[in-house]
Amino acid sequence: MANPERILLREETLDPSYLPARLVRRETELGIATKRFRDALSKGLPYHLMVTGGVGSGKTALVRRLATDLERTGRGTELPVRFAYINCWRRASDRTVMLDLLHTVDVSLPDRGYSLSEMVDVFEQGLRRHPQHLLVILDEAAALVKQETKLVYLLSRSREVALGSISLLLVAAEDLLPYLDAASRSSFGVTHRLALAPYTREDLVEILGARAELALRRGSVERETLDQIARIVAPNGDARFGLELLAGAAHAAEDAESEMVLPEHVRRAKGSLVPTLSESQLEALSTNELGVLLALSRSLKGKGSAVPSQKLRTTHAALLEELKGAPMSRTTFWRTLKELERDGLITLEAAGSGESSRVAMDELPASYLATLVEERMGRGSARKG
Repeated sequence: MANPERILLREETLDPSYLPARLVRRETELGIATKRFRDALSKGLPYHLMVTGGVGSGKTALVRRLATDLERTGRGTELPVRFAYINCWRRASDRTVMLDLLHTVDVSLPDRGYSLSEMVDVFEQGLRRHPQHLLVILDEAAALVKQETKLVYLLSRSREVALGSISLLLVAAEDLLPYLDAASRSSFGVTHRLALAPYTREDLVEILGARAELALRRGSVERETLDQIARIVAPNGDARFGLELLAGAAHAAEDAESEMVLPEHVRRAKGSLVPTLSESQLEALSTNELGVLLALSRSLKGKGSAVPSQKLRTTHAALLEELKGAPMSRTTFWRTLKELERDGLITLEAAGSGESSRVAMDELPASYLATLVEERMGRGSARKG
């Protein structure tokens, strides 16, 4: 049989550093920030903004998209816009940040031998030689701000200290106001802050779908599989982890010579990236829990990412008959599901009126889980009950 077509066609578009043309589910926030900056720049004024949000909430993509668009639309104007992006985890001091800013205005200085005040003077000279509005983005800014930086004050008060026309964008996971001096805090009032709410599961499905269109062969992943990934990462709203899972699942599908990215491939990627199920956990499970887990793993070996609880109960009853075990009551079956959910081994999702709940397991491949549970049950050492 001939190998199926490649699935992962443009893996670089799943990298967190890739900047898409459209920011799915952040269009509103981008529009707000763009309007604020353009209104200020049209009057010849700088504008300062603090963007906060959790890991994977789209902070970096938002500010880079904003800066790229402002730079593009500002070309040819009286005072063109240029931006400088600096990650403060790598540049965690005023001097190292200033060295990057000097490169932005085409000035090179040795790493040593100059004080901060001397570097600021040279920076000012560089700005005067190349008149422009400089938009400075300090990403992961907490690493800098918590070291009692002087640079935030200088950049946010650039007109007062005669540095030139500079706007400052601070990006962080937390509110930085408590760490700023009073003068710097005044530059980031209510209308100069933008807090990004965590992505919802629906948001994440749309984001993953948009990236899948860029990265994967058309038709190689279904919405149910994207929803499975969204379900996994939704508790933290972490789109970065979602993209990593999608890339890992696509690789797993190609390794298996599959034509599609299936839920089983997502489970394989999740198990390799963040293994959460150990043999010690299996050893602690009761016979009832192992039996339900085995029935679930068998039910999920196909294409599905979850199975209706009523269908699972039917599969479990057939398994008990196969193993010559005693039937399990509906109450005991449901209690066992809740125990597995409490232990983080399964996910229970409420269904609509008249429908049974859906049961999912995303921790590792269902086929592998079935093997582990069968081996465990075969040794006959599980807890009773």
